[in-house]
Amino acid sequence: MLDEQDYPVLVAQSGPLKGERWPLNKPVVIGREASCEITIPDRQVSRYHARITVGVSGAVLEDLGSKNGTHYRGGRLTAPVALQDGDIFQVAVAQEFLFLSTDATMPLDTGPMRTGRLLLDMKSRQVWVNQKQMSPPLSALQFHLLWVLYENAGSVISRQQLVSEVWGDEQSAGVTDQALDALIRRLRDRLAEMDSVNTYIATVRGHGLRLDNPKE
Repeated sequence: MLDEQDYPVLVAQSGPLKGERWPLNKPVVIGREASCEITIPDRQVSRYHARITVGVSGAVLEDLGSKNGTHYRGGRLTAPVALQDGDIFQVAVAQEFLFLSTDATMPLDTGPMRTGRLLLDMKSRQVWVNQKQMSPPLSALQFHLLWVLYENAGSVISRQQLVSEVWGDEQSAGVTDQALDALIRRLRDRLAEMDSVNTYIATVRGHGLRLDNPKE
């Protein structure tokens, strides 16, 4: 018999259910209706909004014809999708969820790239600046953008590569320069709220962006 930690788990991020978690040991329907396994008390959420089914090939997320959509990797879900460890999705704009492949606690990575003022944890999607946790958490797109830069701290990442990494290959073709600029601006604003002295995201004209993570 499987231990609860052997099952994938869903963690509520920003939204009315923030902090709650559910082991995915059976099909889970998410919606406003009280009979759903996960009930979100918000009028933006359809009665039966989305479903997660777990099988031998992994966990599959599908929208159940909801009015306001299920959003995954920056776009509205139009077909079932296999969830990957660390994926974030939104039910309407009411509730954000984090999918983890197991419920086992993972320690923070404290390798040589993790000694600066900025610290990210992919498992929990949390950000710390000067040892203070960012709250509310970043949006899914903001976190993905910061994570790509964080994993390549000190190196210049081209705008095209950022778009491909953040939005995914299938959706990147429709992403405009203005959309990327707006995302970068919002992310910089959030970091500035935590640290008004250091500029973490540097623009290298003609090349792309670079993350500068000053040591504590």
